[in-house]
Amino acid sequence: MAFHQTLAQTAAAVESLMPEFRAIFGDRAVTSAAVRAHHSHGEGLPDPGQPDVVLFPLSNEEVAAALKLCYREAVPVIAFGSGTSMEGHVAAIHGGVCIDVSRMDRVLEVSTESMDCRVQAGVTREQLNEHLRASGLFFAVDPGANASLGGMASTRASGTAAVRYGTMRETVMGLTVVTPDGRIVRTGTRARKSASGLDLTRLYVGSEGLLGIITEVQLRLFGLPEHVVAAVCQFGSLRAAMDTVIATLQLGVPVARIELLNDVQMDACIRYSKLDEFEARPTLFIEFHGSESAVAEQVATVEALALDNGGSGFRYAHQPEDRSRLWKARHSCYHANLAMHPGWSSMGTDACVPISALVECITETEAAIRESGLYAPIVGHVGDGNFHLGIIYDDTDPTARRKAEALAEDVALRAIRLGGTCTGEHGVGLHRIGQIEIEHGEAIELMRDIKRALDPRGIMNPGKMLQM
Repeated sequence: MAFHQTLAQTAAAVESLMPEFRAIFGDRAVTSAAVRAHHSHGEGLPDPGQPDVVLFPLSNEEVAAALKLCYREAVPVIAFGSGTSMEGHVAAIHGGVCIDVSRMDRVLEVSTESMDCRVQAGVTREQLNEHLRASGLFFAVDPGANASLGGMASTRASGTAAVRYGTMRETVMGLTVVTPDGRIVRTGTRARKSASGLDLTRLYVGSEGLLGIITEVQLRLFGLPEHVVAAVCQFGSLRAAMDTVIATLQLGVPVARIELLNDVQMDACIRYSKLDEFEARPTLFIEFHGSESAVAEQVATVEALALDNGGSGFRYAHQPEDRSRLWKARHSCYHANLAMHPGWSSMGTDACVPISALVECITETEAAIRESGLYAPIVGHVGDGNFHLGIIYDDTDPTARRKAEALAEDVALRAIRLGGTCTGEHGVGLHRIGQIEIEHGEAIELMRDIKRALDPRGIMNPGKMLQM
């Protein structure tokens, strides 16, 4: 069901619950203006929606206690991790209770033999990899931001290494979820496969807080590669770069990362990260993992393919500090773009299409950018057909904001038309609701049925993903 209470009604309901919240959370039930403002938005569009109270639980039981109270009084609930989401997922547009799981930050179990671990939802990916440093294992999903693992599961996050190691969909083995009415449910097992029952784990992965709150995550881990080499190659055209990518994938070269920056994005990175040895041309950033001999073979194969397609200026980084410099430049795209227009805002958006349609999709998108007059560099996880626009605009100018939103929607609809999806990584949140209805058609009503069945009072992150 849709959520119907007014902001005033919600505020009054939360006020009536405050004595019970304080009995459970003490000074971890916070109503200060600064804390509420911090929890009103993520890193996407500057459209905040403030919660009436922020709760900081330490255990599954505390989350369950809070949800039981909210369910009883029909108070909306929004889960919050590290606040790095891009599509308005955490904005409390109906007010209510924000449950911040960042203090649930313990690594509960690591098995080096089984190559898995269990963590609380507030653990961040960098924290987990630091904890794993001496084990010879690592967590492979890298969305760029130091996101919380509960949030990454909720948005089905991905990143630069997905072409080799997969996304959160493949990495999450099981979950602990608190349902809207306060039940603590454990899904999945530590087995690498199962034919037992409905796959509830996959139902909750990517559900964006609409069906419950993820409080623990069981994760698959990988062995640290013996040898790592990063490479950069520049091309005369987007087509030449993509032909190299397609040939690499068709030959089954197990690249760990393969990223494409268009000429506009490369120009911004050169200026921001002082990459004076490069030109503002379409560029591939590639990383290879494996034994020394295997990596050497992979490098030779991809270099030959790149040269066949007119690639030039191959540069390699073997030492960790040199690789970090190259990948820091790639991960600094967001800040590099903002630096081109100080004081403006960024509207990040993404889409994903079949590899065969990627050149057409990006070429048409570049034409649309030129027509719009906006500054919008493109970077892509091209190994899996995913690319991003960083649309930089003056958010004090309503016309510029409308143009930016129109360009983002245009990209999403183009991706759907070419057999892809309106979001490969960021999720739906507030801003892709219209597009997923076009993408999924009649299946949207099945999603609504699931929402109604699992959250009959409509309190979980209302107004996001599904138009009820």
